Amino acid sequence: MLLGLVSLTAGAQVSSTLSPYSQFGLGVLAEQSQGFNHGMSGLAIAMRNGKIVNVQNPASYSAVDSLTMIFDVGVSGQITSFKEGTRKKNAKTANFDYAVAAFRLLPKVGFSFGVVPYSNIGYNYYSAAYNDVNLSATGSGASYYNDVFDGSGGFSQAFVGFGWEVLKGFSIGANVSYFWGKYNKSITIANSDTYVNTLYKTYSTSVKSYKLDFGVQYQHPVGKSDVLTVGATLGLGHSLGGDAKLVTTNYNSVNGTSISTSDSVPDAFKLPLSIGVGASLLHNNRLTVGVDYQLQRWASIDYPTQTSNITTEHKQGYQLVSDQLRDRHKVTLGADWVPNPMGRKYLGHVHYRIGASYATPYYNVNGVKGPRELTLSAGLGIPLVNSWNNRSTLNISAQWVNKSASNLITENSFRINIGLTFNERWFAKWKVD
Repeated sequence: MLLGLVSLTAGAQVSSTLSPYSQFGLGVLAEQSQGFNHGMSGLAIAMRNGKIVNVQNPASYSAVDSLTMIFDVGVSGQITSFKEGTRKKNAKTANFDYAVAAFRLLPKVGFSFGVVPYSNIGYNYYSAAYNDVNLSATGSGASYYNDVFDGSGGFSQAFVGFGWEVLKGFSIGANVSYFWGKYNKSITIANSDTYVNTLYKTYSTSVKSYKLDFGVQYQHPVGKSDVLTVGATLGLGHSLGGDAKLVTTNYNSVNGTSISTSDSVPDAFKLPLSIGVGASLLHNNRLTVGVDYQLQRWASIDYPTQTSNITTEHKQGYQLVSDQLRDRHKVTLGADWVPNPMGRKYLGHVHYRIGASYATPYYNVNGVKGPRELTLSAGLGIPLVNSWNNRSTLNISAQWVNKSASNLITENSFRINIGLTFNERWFAKWKVD
C-alpha cells in the first residue's frame, strides 16, 4: 500500500502533476519531448530534420538550414484516474511544457536555446483509518489517525546548445543548461490517542546548478530510397549541491505552544549519469521508424531520508541513505508517416505519428520497487499554409500513460499535447523589382 490513499484533494487545481509518486526522488521525470515527437512517445535520439528542434540530441541542430529560424512552444493538459483497491479518484492538470528555438549559426553549425522541464512535484492526499489495537472488551477505545501529505515544486533547465557537422553525415553537439528548482513537502500527523498534539514535518530544498548533455549522430544512405540515422547521447552525472532541510514541529492544542527542531543534509542531491542510443530509418522520404534505449544510473545516488531505526549503517536522524533509488531503463518505439510530401494535396503533407514506450521506476516506495510506466501515443503534424508562411506546423497528440505495480496505486492518464512550430525564413534575401 502507498500510505493508505483515501482521497486526492485535486478539485479544480491547475498543476503539472498531482501524482502521489511525485513525492519520491526529484519528482515525476518530464519526457522532455517537443511537438514533433510527443506523438511518438518521445522518440528522439536518432531523429534528424532541419524543420524541428530536437533538444534530446543536440547533434541534430546541425541539420537546420541557413534560411530558417525555428520557434517551438508547447502546452499540455491531462485527466488522471487514481485507483487503490476499490477506491478511485480523478484529477485534472495542465502545464506550459517548453519553449525552444534554433537557427543556423555558421556553415554546418546549428544553434539552439530554450527552457524545458526536468521534473514535476505536486500532490495532496490523506491517509485515514481506525487502529483497533486498543479496543476494549466492550468494543470501545479504537484510535483514529489522519495523516495529510502535501507537496509542490519541480526542477527545470534553461539551455543553449550547438550541433556541428564535423564530417559529411557525422555530427556532434552539446547542451549547456542552467539547472534550478525547489520543492516543499509536508506531512501532518494527527492521532486521537494524543489528539492534543499534532506533528508537522516539512521537507524543503532549493537547487541552482548546471547540466551538461552531449550527442552524436551519423546519417548514411541505404540503397536508393532509404536513409539510416544512428545516434547516441550522454548526460554527465554530478552533484547539484543544495541542502535538504527538515523542520519538525509538535503543536499542543491545549496550551497553544509548539516545539520545533531543524535538521539539514548538505550537498544532498545529484544528477545521474545518463546514456542513450537510438536508430531511425527514413524510407522514400515518407516513412520514418525508429527505436531508442535510455539508461539513467540513479542506483548509485544516495537520497536524503529520515531514518527511525538505529542500525549499524545508519543512525537515527535525517541523512543520505542508499538503496532509495534505482537505475531507470526506457525503451521507445515510434513512427512518422507523410503520405505525399511532394504532392499538391494538403492531406498529403500531414504527418501521422504513433509511438509506445516502457520505463522502469527510478525510486522505491516504502522499500519496494515503484510502478513501471507504459505509454501509448498518436498524433498529427498539421501544416499551416497561408499567403506568407507554408513551413510552420501545428502538432497535436494524445497519450495514454499507465503507472502500476503490485499493491500500489494505479494511475491512468489521458494527455493532450499541443505544440506550435514556427518555421520562418528570417535570413532569406529579398529582391525588389
